[in-house]
Amino acid sequence: MKAPHAQVPGERIAKVLARAGLCSRRDAERWIAGGRVAVNGKLLTSPALNVGPRDRVTVDGEPLPERERTRLWLYHKPKGLVTTARDPEGRRTVFSALPAELPRVVAVGRLDINTEGLLLLTNDGGPARILELPATGWLRRYRVRAHGKVTQAALDSLKEGVAIDGVMYGAVESTLDRVQGSNIWLTLGLREGKNREVKKLLAHLGLDTNRLIRISYGPFQIGDLTPGEVREIRGRVLRDQLGAKLTREAGADFEAPVRPPPPAKPEPQKPAPRKKAHAMAPAERGKRRRADRRR
Repeated sequence: MKAPHAQVPGERIAKVLARAGLCSRRDAERWIAGGRVAVNGKLLTSPALNVGPRDRVTVDGEPLPERERTRLWLYHKPKGLVTTARDPEGRRTVFSALPAELPRVVAVGRLDINTEGLLLLTNDGGPARILELPATGWLRRYRVRAHGKVTQAALDSLKEGVAIDGVMYGAVESTLDRVQGSNIWLTLGLREGKNREVKKLLAHLGLDTNRLIRISYGPFQIGDLTPGEVREIRGRVLRDQLGAKLTREAGADFEAPVRPPPPAKPEPQKPAPRKKAHAMAPAERGKRRRADRRR
């Protein structure tokens, strides 16, 4: 019988960098591969390292900033933005559209480019990972407009889960709200959030989704947020909604200080307009030419 592996104290270096608000865990691994991260003066070549509070971690020679209090924002994502830090196709991202005074944040899950509605943002990678797990059990609700016809009985068939193209989808709460011409409006609630799950489930019922709006995520509602608007959840409310169990599992920190926002970048000054040369009257040009010939 093999002996159990001893648990290495501390946290993975990529997790520590993400918690410091510098980057995502995936970006941290890229930084390590690029030779930008050092621990106790030694450059790392692999992210397979745990660090503790006594270890000195630097990025590009600079020590990590002090850890900030765990914070959460509600964001009404407009249609047309991708939920990624950088897009290889050059499309506009959620993070490029956020107000400049926000610290570095990560999204809790993702919304497709054409999906609108509530997106949770946090400065702490721990809660971001925990809150998107199906095991956490937070219900995500969507308002859906789709082309086609369906009965409530057909929608009720999704309550027990369904397999589509070999992929098992969990139980879905669905209500037929109203018919609008050749379209219908539905409300769906699910706990998994697989890639394009809503569209695939409705296509399975013969419906073509043409508008998708997330209206809630767990206890947080989109309410009166307008597209592009961001609103922070108060720390006490966030702590109460997470509860002791999720707070512990996420490693959330509600005692750390709030880091002040970065100073606003000065707007680049526009160059002064060039003065136009004074137009010379024809008679004056003639006098100047005659004067030049006499010289």
